Amino acid sequence: MIDASLVAQRFAQAGQSYSAQAVIQKKISQQLIAYMQQYLPSKTWTRNLEVGCGSGNLSHQFMQHFQYERLYLNDLYADVQQHFTNASKLEWLIGDIQQLDFPSQLDLVMSSSALQWMTDLDQVFTQVYRALQPQGYFCFSSFGINNLKEIKQLTGRGLSYLSVDVLHKKLEAAGFELLLLQDQIEPLYFDHPKQVLQHLKATGVTATAQQYRWSKQSLFDFYQQYTQFSRLNAQAQPQYPLSYHPIYCIARRTS
Repeated sequence: MIDASLVAQRFAQAGQSYSAQAVIQKKISQQLIAYMQQYLPSKTWTRNLEVGCGSGNLSHQFMQHFQYERLYLNDLYADVQQHFTNASKLEWLIGDIQQLDFPSQLDLVMSSSALQWMTDLDQVFTQVYRALQPQGYFCFSSFGINNLKEIKQLTGRGLSYLSVDVLHKKLEAAGFELLLLQDQIEPLYFDHPKQVLQHLKATGVTATAQQYRWSKQSLFDFYQQYTQFSRLNAQAQPQYPLSYHPIYCIARRTS
């Protein structure tokens, strides 16, 4: 089970460092916007919701590239509002989206790098479907089974990610027509395994590690074991990868 209060706490603690450190999350949100521009019709979007807006990687790009009248923004904690001081036409839904009532008659529901934290994704998909108007769109990125695989292999800890096939079945069961569902691997490279852990802490994704406490010995062992993933760069210096596994989806409610 995922502790929503712990997730909120860890992301709040990482609030100032997230924007600088979440380079992959920024790249993913940019790619999702590109897919949305490709698959969504050109129009003014009346009522729209983003689930898990965070520091606004996706939100600000949506506001820049799409015409809209109202944008509902959801996140677990109210501090995220500091990232939207100059934005207009916003309404806030603060709290666990699984416990909140969705706005009705939505044109679009979107989310980037957030749905992997949901404890009941089937329920969320059903809520999204019911909240959308006919022909409304559901556009999101999440993460697949090879996400942060190095960390899980060495520590045995991490989220239980879903495969593309499982997501496909869940979305179709909820009633969606799938226009796009694809994945890819996006590695980040670091000069030392210590930087891998610093990156994870700075982006808040340590929210599953409530009971994990590093000791001097366990850190030493982690660094040593991480060398199995290393590879040499062009200067023949070792680089240490951390794998991200984004999944992109563009779906539509048909009735």
